[in-house]
Amino acid sequence: MNQRAGKTYRAAASDGLADMKLKNFFRGAKEMLEEAGYDDAAFYFEQCEDHIVNGKSLPYERKDIARVLGL
Repeated sequence: MNQRAGKTYRAAASDGLADMKLKNFFRGAKEMLEEAGYDDAAFYFEQCEDHIVNGKSLPYERKDIARVLGL
């Protein structure tokens, strides 16, 4: 019997990898800023990291961005 080739597509797991990379970026930036003495700036990167860890994506609207940053 002949069978058609199955449709293949990339699984959604790649989205998790992108989120993990973002989380690691924000964590690394926060740590580097703290080491350099920029505690205020580090706070905002930590806010973004927490937002990603809570399973939320980064917003595009200004009011939503302000909420993530705690402004």
